[in-house]
Amino acid sequence: MSAPSKDTTAVTAPRSTFRTLLGAGVGNTLEWYDWSVYAIFASFFAKQFFVDDGATGALLSTLAVFAVGFVMRPIGGFVFGWLADRRGRRFSMTSSMILMAAGSLVIGVAPTHAQVGTWAAVILVLARLAQGLAHGGEIAASYTYIAEIAPRARRGLWSTSLYVSVTAGIVLASLIGAGASSALGTDALRDWAWRIPFLIGGLLGLVGLYLRRTLPETEAFIEQDGGETTEHAEPARRTTRDLLRGLAQNKRSLVRILGFSLASTVVYYTWAIGLSGFAITTKGVPASGALWATVAANLAFMATLPLWGKLSDRFGRKPIFLTYGVAFIVLSFPLMAALNDSAWRMFGVMVVALFFLGAFVGIMPAYFAELFPTAVRASGIGVPYSFVVAIFGGTAPYVLTWLSSHDLVWVFSLYSIVLVLVGVVTTMLSPETKARELE
Repeated sequence: MSAPSKDTTAVTAPRSTFRTLLGAGVGNTLEWYDWSVYAIFASFFAKQFFVDDGATGALLSTLAVFAVGFVMRPIGGFVFGWLADRRGRRFSMTSSMILMAAGSLVIGVAPTHAQVGTWAAVILVLARLAQGLAHGGEIAASYTYIAEIAPRARRGLWSTSLYVSVTAGIVLASLIGAGASSALGTDALRDWAWRIPFLIGGLLGLVGLYLRRTLPETEAFIEQDGGETTEHAEPARRTTRDLLRGLAQNKRSLVRILGFSLASTVVYYTWAIGLSGFAITTKGVPASGALWATVAANLAFMATLPLWGKLSDRFGRKPIFLTYGVAFIVLSFPLMAALNDSAWRMFGVMVVALFFLGAFVGIMPAYFAELFPTAVRASGIGVPYSFVVAIFGGTAPYVLTWLSSHDLVWVFSLYSIVLVLVGVVTTMLSPETKARELE
């Protein structure tokens, strides 16, 4: 019996479609939940791992460990991208998710400095290294998987499910942070309750493992070696040399990923991740109000993402990318200038920023995947994107806060616009890939 085509496979049946999207997205939810939980609770558990010097030394040390995770992301993009291109998308997604959950669980049960001395900090660092590795790997594998499993005519719409799941992780972490603070109080959080969200992260990993272990491998991956398109087919193994040769042959697409990602990572980490901390410390927005404004704005962001996916499937990827670019060239200065000490104002500004940001991140998995052949697709996405995020995305909130302390917020807005312009030029010089067959 011949294999069904990509657009009519059983995966697209409503029940199977939901389970496939849920299984692919759960790793992204876990990834961003763990990432956000660490940032939210760092001030509570800092003194559990580092000696308190009477100032902010323990907190700064804990945040430095947070930054270590970004350093590992490009390595994770290569390692798990290599696994995805050599062993399969499902294998790589499952492996990276287990590693992320294990890191969360280790932090949740880790001994404190009072119990084991400096070994407490060592354990924390090792756990964050593992999570950073998994973080870069999850992007490479899940972006590729969802693009390859999606019906060709709806690839843009399906790809938006990944950032819905990413945002769900951020929202879940924020809700747990707000709820724990209100219900348990500061003393309990500093003493023992900070462990709860990390243990929840480990539990989410078990749920994700259950969902991902039965996901079908993509037809594109199996067919590239002439294998039968069955769930248990074993494609031929490609060597690392083949992978590196394939990446070299697609260097233009690698450069395109770099050009696209420069601005998007800065914009995303500014408006979706770091804005609440910036608004609290520099604008005087009440902490509770800023947190709830962030939750509400991200919920609105999730709701608008499918719109951009549908539009990209109808009109193409390039017009939607250009919409995002033009919007931030025009709005970067006004949005930053509009912030004041009002949580409601912050909510409104975030909604506008995240709406137009969705035009990029929503369809990014589809567009990125369509630029590469199957044999190097995961590595081609994971390596350059994780590299840019590590350098530009991870530093964006710090750069914004530092410039603001010197009354130079306008420099950050200009910095964002320059990077967006790079993305616009890259888009104009890139091919349209809507409904492209993934080969």
